Amino acid sequence: MTARLADIAAQAGVSEATVSRVLNGKPGVAAATRESVLAALDVLGYERPVRLTRRSAGLVGLITPELDNPIFPALAQVIGQALTRQGYTPVLATQTPGGSTEDELTDMLVERGVAGIIFVSGLHADTTADTSRYDRLRGKGVPFVLINGFSPRVRAPFVSPDDRAAMVLAVTHLAALGHTRIGLAVGPVRFVPVLRKIEGFTKGMRERFGLSPEETEGLIQHSLYSLEGGQAAAGALISKGCTAVVCASDMMALGAIRAARERGLRVPQDVSVVGFDDSPLIAFTDPPLTTIRQPVQAMGQAAVRALLEEIGGTPAPHTEFVFMPELVVRGSTASAPPASA
Repeated sequence: MTARLADIAAQAGVSEATVSRVLNGKPGVAAATRESVLAALDVLGYERPVRLTRRSAGLVGLITPELDNPIFPALAQVIGQALTRQGYTPVLATQTPGGSTEDELTDMLVERGVAGIIFVSGLHADTTADTSRYDRLRGKGVPFVLINGFSPRVRAPFVSPDDRAAMVLAVTHLAALGHTRIGLAVGPVRFVPVLRKIEGFTKGMRERFGLSPEETEGLIQHSLYSLEGGQAAAGALISKGCTAVVCASDMMALGAIRAARERGLRVPQDVSVVGFDDSPLIAFTDPPLTTIRQPVQAMGQAAVRALLEEIGGTPAPHTEFVFMPELVVRGSTASAPPASA
């Protein structure tokens, strides 16, 4: 056994003590190191102990609020691929209207012995929600990572796009095209990403046009994160004389385009529309949508890395990893119409 330990340690580039911890299923070994030892077993022709076979194919839960918005399947795909490459099996749990709640899905995953859970746009993003549910989950020894919506009350790693910077990018782009009456179509105000988008939009309007927060508030319309929600919000903003509408999601932006066309207006000649997410296929809409691209690949991979560190016995810091979005200019924005200019 000593020679075997030495062979495995040499192949994996670690100490014999580390190999022993991995073979005996002890905690305190980083996920990457554990994978190196397991790979060394495979290379040297040793069979993995049964307990390690189960661990390498452990389950990791992924809870999303819905799948209708294409950004959530896109995130799920990135996260699922990253987990699979590390030997874990992703379990997708999706909330549906009238169906299982986030708490019920969490309990179901914990009962099935998941190694960890990644929450996407969950209750942690709702400033009115009770965050003690996450304290209870940590008390059960289940590591977790949260995407979108930082809360100082939850001790866990967070991964988010820079919503404030995204709105400044959008306002700067539209201002450069000559738009002065710019509206924001956004979701319910209780959500952290919404509050941050409002802050960024307010900052952009102040820097570009000298508007006060009170003046900017009249250019913000709250609605649902859906095509119908975007249509209703954009309709109200267009009625207020807005020649450009920034939307909090691509789905809302498609609703904004519908609202403009219902009024006999052309996009982008009469009304410019900016989305948020850069969902798959959004480049092929009519017109192709100018949008703020969420760095889905980088965010998904960062969430998996943070979770695997916790699973491996190295807790990630209680901090927020913030990723810079990117403005993608396509066909739904153009120079302001002459009358507004």
